[in-house]
Amino acid sequence: MADEEERQPDLSTFGGDRERDDGSGERDDTDAESIAGTDELSESPVERERRPVAELDRTGRVELGVDLLAHLEHESLSLSEAVDRIESVTTNPALTREILDTAELRGVIEREDGRLRTRRGGTYVRFEQQVVERTGDYECRRCGASLLTGHFVKFEAGELGPFGPSCVRKVLGRE
Repeated sequence: MADEEERQPDLSTFGGDRERDDGSGERDDTDAESIAGTDELSESPVERERRPVAELDRTGRVELGVDLLAHLEHESLSLSEAVDRIESVTTNPALTREILDTAELRGVIEREDGRLRTRRGGTYVRFEQQVVERTGDYECRRCGASLLTGHFVKFEAGELGPFGPSCVRKVLGRE
């Protein structure tokens, strides 16, 4: 009985999601417009597309994660494989769960027995059109390797990268 009295309260009821740091160096801003003083809705898709993942608010990251899942090239993959890909958008477990839930609600994926099935509708990444290479000093978003050429994937919700040549293929499910 003493264990039940010592339980900590559920902090979500206190609005603790406003700004959270999970130790990954990423901020999780659920109300980034009021924090940053910007209005996401006033941005054009081109302006949003060029913003790095680190600058996206929670809604932007969810949209980018759902876009990523919608463009996977495998019909089925394990939950851990899907989470590995989503980690290129966020390492926050609550946000990862929100991305998976949103994708399922929208019919992008189906979850069953620890596996995800994608609902393929011809939405795969066209490397010639949607993957852009840029020269610079980058660090791969998936493996952390130093890069002189970064590969960035352009989705409707934003741009994901940089990645090395093999990591961009792994994230998209081509390897």
